[in-house]
Amino acid sequence: MAEKIAIVLAAGEGKRIKSDVAKVLHPLCGVPILHHVLNRLTHLRFARIFVIVGHQAQQVRESVALYDVTCVLQSEQRGTGHAVLQAQNALSGVNGSVLIVNGDAPLLSDETIMHLWETHHLKKETVTLLTALLPSAAGYGRIIRDDNGNICNVVESADATPEELRVHEINAGAYVVDLSFLFPTLSTLTSHNQQNEIYLTDIVRAAVQKGISISYYQTPSTSESLGINSRRDLARAEAVLQQHIVDGWMDKGVTIIDPNAVRIEATVTIGRDVVLYPGVILEGHTHIGSGTVLYPCRIRDSHLAERVVVRDSCVIDGADIASDVSVGPFAHLRPGTQLHSKSHVGNFVEIKKSKLGAGSKANHLSYIGDADIGKNVNIGAGTITCNYDGIQKHQTRIDDDAFIGSGTQLVAPVHVGVGTVIGAGSTVTKDVPPQTLAIARARQTHLPKRPKRP
Repeated sequence: MAEKIAIVLAAGEGKRIKSDVAKVLHPLCGVPILHHVLNRLTHLRFARIFVIVGHQAQQVRESVALYDVTCVLQSEQRGTGHAVLQAQNALSGVNGSVLIVNGDAPLLSDETIMHLWETHHLKKETVTLLTALLPSAAGYGRIIRDDNGNICNVVESADATPEELRVHEINAGAYVVDLSFLFPTLSTLTSHNQQNEIYLTDIVRAAVQKGISISYYQTPSTSESLGINSRRDLARAEAVLQQHIVDGWMDKGVTIIDPNAVRIEATVTIGRDVVLYPGVILEGHTHIGSGTVLYPCRIRDSHLAERVVVRDSCVIDGADIASDVSVGPFAHLRPGTQLHSKSHVGNFVEIKKSKLGAGSKANHLSYIGDADIGKNVNIGAGTITCNYDGIQKHQTRIDDDAFIGSGTQLVAPVHVGVGTVIGAGSTVTKDVPPQTLAIARARQTHLPKRPKRP
């Protein structure tokens, strides 16, 4: 089979979404809409992918920089046909066919794209369309057929007659077209329509006028044809994609107590025998190791190893958590947090850019920032590492087997030695030698009560 080439239309502003952000860059399950399309094409091994950019071209280019694609500028947005025409020079001298897809069609599946591609090549057609049957086709271009059932035109919704608007078969926004036909035909199209644009869909009528038959593949899924033109469309697409993600993880051995009450972004990975309770939100590049149990919590850009338990109302962002760790409830783990095996973090504990060694515990009401804490250390309730002097951050180091009494303030930079005990209520400003008891309190004094005034 010939080299697979694709053109992705991503130049439009998307006025109906009413945003200062280009439509194709809006996040969908944690990933820009356009990235979902590019991920499909990359997975299907399309060798050359051209992205047509226009509105906010620089931002779109930056967004797709990690992909092996070529961006082509449509400096003036004059319609989909004009957008495809911008790739003519880049494809000069190339033979074969090209897949054309909209950058705002993130729900197209691998199977549908390949069925469309294979239909075109097996039937050796010139133009092949992706169509769908929708109960409500408002806003979509209609597939018009002749008396013999052959496709003879695609009419955009804005240009359709009342009779044409009653058609339920719609153009799903994906095409495979022979290059020998595509660009010469696009060069002849005009913008005599309601939107004063050059429509890509007009190549269908042009082909029929030349006696060229139109092939099609009709997707059995109505959701795949859902384009994103508004915030409502974005919400609908989010719901559809979330259902696919949740179903996929359950098929791989993840227990999800209430599939409608969790949110899992597309970039998350989850191991077997994980249990997700209602209210779990997993975002960014997060990995959840096998056997982990998550109660209602929000986790982003974090790595959790095996058999971790995260209890209610925790926020975990940019943390690395080893196996058999317990977190929460009501804990906040900020970027740079490292929790080693069998450590414990309890309620109302905040940790930032710190390591908690194996078997160590901070069970309640503490702030640990810029700290390196060894093994089997006990951090008493109300302990604070005073890491910021108003100008810069400083580190606290606590060695193995230390015991930090409740209400302790560790004024960094400070080093607490192996096996040290810090008395409750101490303010530690100097290094503490190993195997010592340190008490740093103001002297307690008792004064007589003043008599009450008459």
